[in-house]
Amino acid sequence: MSSVPETARNQDIVEVGAEDLPVYCPGPKAPLWSQHPRIYIEVVKSKVARCQYCGTRYALREGEKVHGHH
Repeated sequence: MSSVPETARNQDIVEVGAEDLPVYCPGPKAPLWSQHPRIYIEVVKSKVARCQYCGTRYALREGEKVHGHH
């Protein structure tokens, strides 16, 4: 049995752009009921990453030019 909630496993990937870096979860528009400790999500190197708390997946938009983030 997975520890990731069913709703998180089935949700779409949140696409982010270079202007959204650094990416963190929960994001600024997250509802209060979904709050957990803030963690930063590494999407520059891996292109897709998952939040360890809620399972939300984040992906760097295809073709994004990232400057100063390695």
